[in-house]
Amino acid sequence: MIKIFKADESHVAGIAKVCTEGYWATYQELLTKERIQRIVEEFYNHERILQEVTHSDRNWGGYFVAVENNVVIGAGGGGMIDETTGELYVLYVDPSRRNEGIDTMILDAITKQQKEEFNATEQWVSVAKGNMKGIPFYEARGFVFQHERASYDNAEGEDYVSLRYFRKL
Repeated sequence: MIKIFKADESHVAGIAKVCTEGYWATYQELLTKERIQRIVEEFYNHERILQEVTHSDRNWGGYFVAVENNVVIGAGGGGMIDETTGELYVLYVDPSRRNEGIDTMILDAITKQQKEEFNATEQWVSVAKGNMKGIPFYEARGFVFQHERASYDNAEGEDYVSLRYFRKL
C-alpha cells in the first residue's frame, strides 16, 4: 500500500535516489549530460535534501514522499511565492512506477498543504519546454499554459526555456 506523507530525515536517501533517477529519465533526451549532472549535484545531494526535510515554512513546505514497503517511490515539494500563490517546485516518481497515479497523490498532498496551511488560491509550476512527461500530466490536472521564460537555473551560455503553467485552486 502506498502512503503519502511529509518526509523526515529517514527519507533523505530515498528522495535523492528518486529525484535523481526521475530527473535523468525525464531530461536525458532534452538536456546535455553536463547540465543534468550539474542540476542533480546541486539540488538532489544529501546535505541539501536533509536541510529541506528538517526546515519548512511558507516559502518551502517541505518534501512529501510516496512510500511503499518502506521504500521512497516518489517525492515532491512546493511553497508559496506570495500571499495567495503556491508554486510546485519539484515532483518525481521512480521511473519504473510512472502512470500509477503516484505523482497525482503527491501533487494532491502539496496542493492540500498550500490551500489549508497557507491559504493558496492559485498554483503555478514551471515545466521545461519539450518535457512531454510533465506537460501532459499538468495539463490533465487543470494547469493552463501562460508564458515562456528563461529557465531559472541556466548557466552562462545556456538558453533553456521553461513553460509557466497556472491553475486556480
